[in-house]
Amino acid sequence: MRSSRRRTVPDMQPGCVSPRGSGRTIAAVGAALLLAAAVAGCSSQGAGASAVTVGTLPAASGTSGCGHQEASGSLRYTLTVSGHRRTVIVHIPPGYTGTRKLALVLNLPGSASTASAEEQFSGMDATADADHFIVAYPQALIPDGTGYDWNIPGVPMVNGKYPPASAPSDIAFLTTLVRDLAGRYCVSLSRVYATGVSGGGRMASQLACDASSVFAAIAPVAGLRYPSPCPASRPVPVIAFHGTADTIDPFNGFGFGYWTYSVPTAARLWAGHDHCAASPQTSAGRGYRLTRYSGCAGATQVELYAITGEGHEWPGGPAMPKAITSVLGPQSDAVSANALMWAFFRAHPLS
Repeated sequence: MRSSRRRTVPDMQPGCVSPRGSGRTIAAVGAALLLAAAVAGCSSQGAGASAVTVGTLPAASGTSGCGHQEASGSLRYTLTVSGHRRTVIVHIPPGYTGTRKLALVLNLPGSASTASAEEQFSGMDATADADHFIVAYPQALIPDGTGYDWNIPGVPMVNGKYPPASAPSDIAFLTTLVRDLAGRYCVSLSRVYATGVSGGGRMASQLACDASSVFAAIAPVAGLRYPSPCPASRPVPVIAFHGTADTIDPFNGFGFGYWTYSVPTAARLWAGHDHCAASPQTSAGRGYRLTRYSGCAGATQVELYAITGEGHEWPGGPAMPKAITSVLGPQSDAVSANALMWAFFRAHPLS
């Protein structure tokens, strides 16, 4: 059931224009994610939105940020990496004292989206507050409409083009961000995780291959891939969520240029990487089907939640207005992706 802690994003405020009504012809995925970003951005005018303070974070110590008490809540800041100013929203749970090391979750926006849109779309602040971990929402850099796309090496973007040769490495940005946050806040470097939706889920998949020594586990939402090549130096625990009625990144594959094979195939490839038992266990619940690969090397697991009839959405996330669900597809409360991924993360720290 949908938790009462989760925010409901209200209908768009006056003056917020849907891209669908602008008369422009753009790809369906771009329209959907731009619309989600627009509604989330406009919802910041409403009473239910999370307040984001624009200001400066405590200076990074270069070693550990433990020992300094800081205010809770969300703060937007910029970080310069490889000569580029990058935007990040970091959310600190109530009761943070700086004396106990907390887990860190990077939550990556989808294509053509923004950090603030992902904060609203996933509703993860409430989970971080309840379970006492730090969540950061980094923003991509390649412009796409009113949002941004990730630089996933060798993979086309939503518009069919490949990232520009001049685009900086997002692997470098995101691994630098982890070190930067660990220098500002009391972060457990053995409990750093990545999630994200759509293009953010594909970027999280890439992090599992290219930065497996940094990210203990990943949880792609509507975006699980198995990058090739995958130079991960260890087995990586993976939990993924995907709607069976997703028309943007179809569950059975055969979508855009970056989406040629099915989500079950991606899970099976990760299970092969992790040297799991060849035959997974399957179980069905009300509105979902779970495929779990166990017997994996390094006590890892690979889990895939197929959400029956859900579209390109965040399972159990904040309720979206019809303006979004008419494009992204139906939502479902069959599972709470946030609760399940957090339990999975807690069970899989870096050893």
